[in-house]
Amino acid sequence: MSLIVKSILNADAEARYLTPGELEPIKNFVKSGERRLRVVQSLTENRDRIVKQAGNQMFQKRPDIVSPGGNAYGQEMTATCLRDLDYYLRLVTYSVVAGDTTPIQEIGVIGAREMYRSLGTPIEAVAEGIRGMKNAATSMMSAEDSNEVSAYFDYLIAGLQ
Repeated sequence: MSLIVKSILNADAEARYLTPGELEPIKNFVKSGERRLRVVQSLTENRDRIVKQAGNQMFQKRPDIVSPGGNAYGQEMTATCLRDLDYYLRLVTYSVVAGDTTPIQEIGVIGAREMYRSLGTPIEAVAEGIRGMKNAATSMMSAEDSNEVSAYFDYLIAGLQ
């Protein structure tokens, strides 16, 4: 839930107007909107490159998952793995737009650990893939934009482990 929606719901629950203390973070949120949208546009435009680089990095660091018997063995399973990375990158973009980790938490993390465990997918490998996406994404951004998006990747990694 975005900062704006949270603030409105809290004020409405108490049948009051927003306070100056609630308006200041909203003002900062609005000011950062252009930067957040720039970050999301960069991630979206470069998603194929980010996912491919992250996948290559993950497969090099974790050759066990692309070896016979591994969770990403074979062309179809490798494609499924890359599809999952793309899914997580999309969740990061949702969170950047919202300025909040709620989309990652509610859409992407709840139940993911259990699902991966039930499938026998090493969660460490998934986290490694997300680290690779973070590295690829931040390498093509300014320091300010990199700082903005890094926290969301880190939150996702921590949530999966």
